Amino acid sequence: MEIIIYIYNGMTMLDAIGPYEILRHIEGANIKFVSKQKGEIMADSHFVHLNSKYGIDEISKADILLIPGSTIAFLREMKDDKVLNWIIKINKSTQKTVTVCTGSIILAATGLLKGKKTTSHWKSINLLAEFGAIPTRDRVIEEGKYITAAGVSAGIDMAIYLVDKMKGEKAAKAAQLLIEYDPKPMYNSGNYLTANKEIIKMSEKLLERDAKKDLSLWDLLINTRRLLKLKNNECN
Repeated sequence: MEIIIYIYNGMTMLDAIGPYEILRHIEGANIKFVSKQKGEIMADSHFVHLNSKYGIDEISKADILLIPGSTIAFLREMKDDKVLNWIIKINKSTQKTVTVCTGSIILAATGLLKGKKTTSHWKSINLLAEFGAIPTRDRVIEEGKYITAAGVSAGIDMAIYLVDKMKGEKAAKAAQLLIEYDPKPMYNSGNYLTANKEIIKMSEKLLERDAKKDLSLWDLLINTRRLLKLKNNECN
């Protein structure tokens, strides 16, 4: 089974590595990290790197395509025609095309999620509507061959769900046990819909701090937010 994980500079590493630790246990899985140009890929933290051995020009099909998200770099990817056209091409051969966090916005930019319920990170989820997707605040959503997951850690849940779909419940449970995924969080603040407003504001400040590490995209983010506010005001 050919599994392609698309990686790019500025991505959130857990978005890719979390699902990888589940998917690599699928019997017969052949996982490839693929980027626009092969080579070193830097995380949004600027501390962690991955080495991509394949460029998108070398990969033309897959059974599973996984697109991780990022703090801000997804804005660059969702405007890159070469990347979007490659995703469309790969999608024609996939059994499942899946995303984590803002990876769903990259996929939505191809037009493939138009009219479909889709989730993403709580801060960026409304951007999905710009591409005709239906923003839905669920942790994991399946719409046909597409599976989207909410922010970062939800990628692990998505991957377990995916293994269940591809190989059955026992295989999914075995993969879950292998990484001892038995979450019992110290605080009940991991869901935007139930989080305290003060905590949401603190989290937003942390996101902005990380986003400002890539100043080339910071202005684009601000302008995108302004456009969304204007459109929301026009609709109200």
